[in-house]
Order: sequence, then structure tokens, then C-alpha cells
Amino acid sequence: MTRKLILDLDTGIDDALAIAYALGSPEAELIGITTTYGNVLVEDSARNCLAVLDLLGAPHVPVYPGLPHALARDGFEVLEISAFIHGRNGLGDAALTPSPRAVEGTSAVDFIIEASRAHGEDLVYVPTGPLTNLAASLKKDPGLAERLTVVLMGGALTVSGNVSPWSEANISQDPEAADAVLRSGVSATMVGLDVTLRTLLTYEHTRRWRELGTAAGDFLADMTDYYIRAYETTAPGLGGCGLHDPLAVGVAVDPSLVTMLPINLAVDLEGPTRGRTIGDVERLSAPRTSRAAVAVDAERFLTEFMSRVTALARTR
Repeated sequence: MTRKLILDLDTGIDDALAIAYALGSPEAELIGITTTYGNVLVEDSARNCLAVLDLLGAPHVPVYPGLPHALARDGFEVLEISAFIHGRNGLGDAALTPSPRAVEGTSAVDFIIEASRAHGEDLVYVPTGPLTNLAASLKKDPGLAERLTVVLMGGALTVSGNVSPWSEANISQDPEAADAVLRSGVSATMVGLDVTLRTLLTYEHTRRWRELGTAAGDFLADMTDYYIRAYETTAPGLGGCGLHDPLAVGVAVDPSLVTMLPINLAVDLEGPTRGRTIGDVERLSAPRTSRAAVAVDAERFLTEFMSRVTALARTR
């Protein structure tokens, strides 16, 4: 069965790799991308998405403009650490030809709702940034919670966060939105730091892309080498860069890649633990609509990731 995918991206480096993995997966059909903020501004995410899609031979995939900042805020500015990790253009400052295309006239919120009605259980929505667009969609159409399957990259349940001891970056951008999503009853799988930091790409992997001698191979190698160098500063000793967003796509395509803990999740909104993803004590005995990935078959995932992305890059 081919699964319809919508990716919701703040397109930095691992978001771009997630696009490549989705396009290279025969079990998936990427029907659209919705843009968000985080690694970059929402308009820069759109620019990056369109250019990456064009480079990878998918100019038919539409891109929809998302909300530019958190629900409880009036604006958004890219953090200096995000610019350090992802580069000033969000793509490791790698050269990329701008797309002549523009975003669609339909908003991300309306597209999510319309797509869920059109495709039902065949659709998987994969947000890899803050959950602002999804929270707004659920508020506009509460029935969406019964129709949509979500595989999100974000959170940390059994390990420390990466912006505080408790909070992971995507959740911390809009904790109110994340809490609203997780408490909505929507079917959600959290692919967090518990598993994504076990899937590491190295210079040996990027060398294979560079050896292809293609524009796509060079771009992916240049962009990801930048990411690895950033990790050498922010996480010395890790041995590579985490494939955060691509793993979420992998789980959307093949849930057997991870071991999941069924648990109703919530997000702390007050005090020093603001942004923490945690079990919801108010729903301990309620039916479990969410689950957290707590283990991953990293070797199988990395093999599949490299095989699919390399095959795609070879032709571009």
C-alpha cells in the first residue's frame, strides 16, 4: 500500500534529507509540504523546500505556507544556535538554484484539513518542526483528530532535551501547540531524541554521495558535511549527525523500524520544565492514542536511508 505523506518542515538540513528520503521511498507518495518556522523563518523554509524539490526531480509537489510563529507569540526570530547548526540559508550554506515556483494560494491549515478528508486513513502527516500548523488545524476542525495519523519528530521521553535538560527544540518552539496536539486524541507517534540520536550519518556516508558526480549528490554531501561539522562542536564525541527528521519519515513509511511505548502524552507549560514531553497523569486509564518511540533498528534504517537517497541522487 502506498501511503500519502504530507511533510511539515522548517527546512534546515535534516528536513531537506527528509524530503530526499520521502521521494526515494517507493511505499510513499509525497502529496505536499507545509512550511513552518524554527531552523529558519517560514518564508525561508518555503524557499528551501521548493528549491530542494526541484533539484530532486519533484517540481510537481506543492508547497503550502504555514503560520509564521507560535500560537502564544507575536513573532519569531531564528536563534543564533540554529543558524550555526544549519547555516545562514538553512541548508549548510550549500549552493542551490532557487526555484521559479511559488507557494500555493491555499494555507497549510486548509490543505491539511482538505487532504485528511480526501485521503482518510491512507494519509500520514509528518511534522518535523513546531506543531503550530497542526494545532491550528485541529482547532479549526476538531474532527481532524479522528481522521489523521501523525508521526512527529520532537520530544524526549527517556533522555534529556537538547535546549534544556527537559525540552527538545521542536516542542520548545511552541509548547502550547504541542500540548494541544497530544491532548487532542489524534493518533500520534512521537519520534524523539530517544531514537533519533542513535541514527548517525558520517563523512563516510557523504563521501558516497560526492562520488556520484551529480548535482544532487554534491549538494547533499556539501550540506550534510556542514551539519556534521556543527555536531563536532555541539556534540563532540557523538560521531556524526543525527538523522532526526528522516527517521520520522522512515517510521511513517515503516513503523517496524522502532519499538513504541503506548502512552498518552502531554507537555509541561509552566515552570522550569516548560516544554517537557511526559505521560499525561490525567489520562492514565484513558485509551492510549499516542505512542513514543523508545528503541530503533538503527542499522536497518541507515541502510535503507542511504540506499534510497543515493539512488535518487544518482539520477539528478
